[in-house]
Amino acid sequence: MDDGKKKRFFWGLLLVWTPWLPTLIGLANAFRGISTEKATGLGAVAGGFTELFVTVGLISTVVYQVVAIVLFGRAFEKGHWFRNLFSAVSIAFSALLLLLTCGFVWLSWSRGR
Repeated sequence: MDDGKKKRFFWGLLLVWTPWLPTLIGLANAFRGISTEKATGLGAVAGGFTELFVTVGLISTVVYQVVAIVLFGRAFEKGHWFRNLFSAVSIAFSALLLLLTCGFVWLSWSRGR
């Protein structure tokens, strides 16, 4: 196994899964706030996401995910089915987080107008 591919895989792994920890914490805080205050609607959820992305940083999340997708895309290698499967799953989760981020930005921008 090539050392360069191992390093790309490791860095891709780190970059994909690092932003998910604060994302899950932010979602938990959002839903806890909704249940505590008996709030409903998009505004209640948007408050939790605002807290989340202020903490993590919107730009760093996007940069991490794009770099991770590139690194995982370059780490595919014939004969390593488990690593390739894990890379594909990580790319899918990275794309999901990018989709959530873009949705958050769009919702924040459209509600602010």
